Amino acid sequence: MDIREFQNRESNVCRYGPVYGAVFSRADGASIWDENGTRYIDFLIGSGAMNYGHNHPKILAPSIDYLRDGNIQMSLDMYTTAKRSFLQTFNEYILEPRGMDYKIQFPGPTGTNANEAALALARKVTGRSSVFAFSNAFHGMSLGSLSVSGSASTSKLGGVARHDVVRVPYDSFPNESVNSLEYINALLSNEGSGVEKPAAIILETIQAEGGMFAASKDWLRGIRKICDDHNILLIVDDIQAGCGRTGDYFSFEEADIKPDIITLSKSLSGAGFPFSIVLISPDIDFWKPGEHSGTFRGSNLAFISSAAAAKLWKDSDFLASARNNRRKLQAFADEVCSVHKSIITDKRGRGLMVGLKCKDRDIAQKIHNSAFSGGLIIETSGADRDVLKLVPPINISDEEMEIGLNILNSSIEEHNYA
Repeated sequence: MDIREFQNRESNVCRYGPVYGAVFSRADGASIWDENGTRYIDFLIGSGAMNYGHNHPKILAPSIDYLRDGNIQMSLDMYTTAKRSFLQTFNEYILEPRGMDYKIQFPGPTGTNANEAALALARKVTGRSSVFAFSNAFHGMSLGSLSVSGSASTSKLGGVARHDVVRVPYDSFPNESVNSLEYINALLSNEGSGVEKPAAIILETIQAEGGMFAASKDWLRGIRKICDDHNILLIVDDIQAGCGRTGDYFSFEEADIKPDIITLSKSLSGAGFPFSIVLISPDIDFWKPGEHSGTFRGSNLAFISSAAAAKLWKDSDFLASARNNRRKLQAFADEVCSVHKSIITDKRGRGLMVGLKCKDRDIAQKIHNSAFSGGLIIETSGADRDVLKLVPPINISDEEMEIGLNILNSSIEEHNYA
């Protein structure tokens, strides 16, 4: 494969291309092919942006029809038939069945746009400037999102100090002996702490880039109670863990909490089209017209594909497939942790969002590389890049799941020298 054009012309900032060194050309479901025709099973899936797999026919067909029929593409935030279709369908298939009532903001095309809008709204609503954010968090690459991200690798980006952000420990960080709920509550309840009440607490229920740490139901409920007790807004960044990745559509559903603000992107469009939304409790929709703006405040093509993706959540075959795949992936993770405990030290995540903690970064990289050589695409995460991150499509076929897990198992066995 000729990669010279990429090497000569593309910025050094490119991450994934040099890692894999292949030139990909087409995709279907959980399979992608390079330009030489070699097939790979995709457990990276656009870093969680393709939950329904590549080119899902029920999502792709209405999108193609929309393009072919000469419909409007660019409309700023004007009213369009495509936007109306999305609003009606998302409410009917996602919000109403869950008893959820939110206003929907279209902030811009990416997850970091959604988080920037959420943070700005929380500060406007409360009149406070600070925000509590967590260790190992990742919320995006624009300056406001970077400020609430916890990774050491992002703290130096942008050249801007992290003003008005208080870093607090995530659930069981750095270990289970630390009760972060008590710590956070003490900061807010004790005037001697020197910490002012924040506008919001922002969190991921599963810290995908931070090492696949998953918050417990009790911890999430405890954070919700702290927010209620101290009149603080709760922002849940469901950009990667949402859209069905953990089992429910929203990753916080099993904890039975209601965030004040929810951000969604990645798999929201269902087809890889850039698209994000902010779900806002109606009582805090304090925006004035045009107060938060952006040229690409909602792609009409993404409205169409997102509406099609939402309809899958009343498709019994789709839901059954997702349940079956969750069981398979979790059973596999339990098995390799048991059999290869000398090199796989912990299982993290939930549902179809699994992290396998390796004993060190070197082992994780070797397994990663062996898997790719065998035809499986995965990535590593965590501050030390020592966690194998597995995020296959939630509706992956039985054949693709079996092939992918067999490749990964062989790659782990290859490097278990114990």
